[in-house]
Amino acid sequence: MTGSRFLAVAALPLILALSACETESTLPESLGFGANPQLPPARVQRVPTVKIAPAVGWPAGVTPVAAQGLAVNAFASGLDHPRWLYELPNGDVLVAETNAPPKPEASGGGGIRGWFERRIMGKAGARAPSANRITLLRDADGDGVAETKTVFLSGLMSPFGMALIGERLFVANADAVVAVPYQTGQTRIDAAPVKIADLPAGRNHHWTKSLVASPDGSKLYVGVGSNSNVGENGLNEEVDRAAVLEIDPATGARRVFASGLRNPVGMAWNPEDGRLWVSVNERDEIGDDLVPDYMTSVTPGGFYGWPWSYYGQTVDKRVQPPSPDMVARAIKPDYALGSHTASLGLTFYTGSLTPQWRNGAIVGQHGSWNRNPPAGYKVIFVPFSGGRPSGPPQDVLTGFRNDKGEAMGRPVGVLGLRSGALLVADDVGNAIWRVTPARP
Repeated sequence: MTGSRFLAVAALPLILALSACETESTLPESLGFGANPQLPPARVQRVPTVKIAPAVGWPAGVTPVAAQGLAVNAFASGLDHPRWLYELPNGDVLVAETNAPPKPEASGGGGIRGWFERRIMGKAGARAPSANRITLLRDADGDGVAETKTVFLSGLMSPFGMALIGERLFVANADAVVAVPYQTGQTRIDAAPVKIADLPAGRNHHWTKSLVASPDGSKLYVGVGSNSNVGENGLNEEVDRAAVLEIDPATGARRVFASGLRNPVGMAWNPEDGRLWVSVNERDEIGDDLVPDYMTSVTPGGFYGWPWSYYGQTVDKRVQPPSPDMVARAIKPDYALGSHTASLGLTFYTGSLTPQWRNGAIVGQHGSWNRNPPAGYKVIFVPFSGGRPSGPPQDVLTGFRNDKGEAMGRPVGVLGLRSGALLVADDVGNAIWRVTPARP
């Protein structure tokens, strides 16, 4: 046993005891949602709150709970950590079966903190080896269950976002955007991926790289998370991180489109005003009710505060040296999604099957590991009007945790199909759930 491992084992009971002693949230969870969430005073934590929902998977015959008027069924099951979804023009669905790449000790995976983080994430179901593939699902008979499940593209490096432009499919690996040729109806691609542009990698505190194409196909947009909680690894580790990058798919040239976004994951084009929106995971270790995750429209060249401030110009005093000039530039996000909810998936619903969702946002909340009581573990809908959020969130799917507090599933990517059905990737349940209106 190494010295650091021995210290980690010896310290673990104390760490857990200190975490258990942290006071519970004193604010109703609902106050962390909306355009003006309540932001209590920051409470710097000696040890982060640890409230893990151990990953156990779904018992036979059990599914998430659909809201009144909705029904849910398994579109596909038996997958390997499905995280992200994409629909091809012919209705085939691609799912990225993926997990974090290995984190070498030399790049931040070692020491007591690294060991402790791996233990936490492993218990939460987030440390299994990555399948590194994209799988194709096809529901040819339209019964709501994919009868075809085949490996579409393999040998990738922690793939996440996908986007089709013409006859090229682009995939955002953890370290690069790559492209392969695609013809409608293909169920497998054997061509070697061609690198289009490098992406920030290395330490990979946040490894997921989401991807969307502009409506005209002239640009790609990639969400890249920070390499730290609040810059504690040095800002030289944050070059082109905590940002949305814009990439020219023809040349691979890239630039920072917007910055100060700690971990921008879900990205989608607003159907009413054409603006790009992102869902962002905010910082930790200043309390159960700070800082709310959020979704926001993205202004080209805009700065959203990380690491110096949060939710606009609320200064994070942990970040040294301070930067009043950067804080003064910080743009307040549009809509808070609750503290530590891990709001990952984001899509705007444009179908007609569930008309009450029309043009609103659907968000997959993966769920907290560091809040007491836990938050997230659900899929929610936020109504929009005129391209702006217009009301409180509404539950779509709940019931991802059992009565023991264990996680049977954790929602990630969300996708509105052209048919009008909604798909939800569940990386702990290893399933894709399909949500439709309930039959009379």
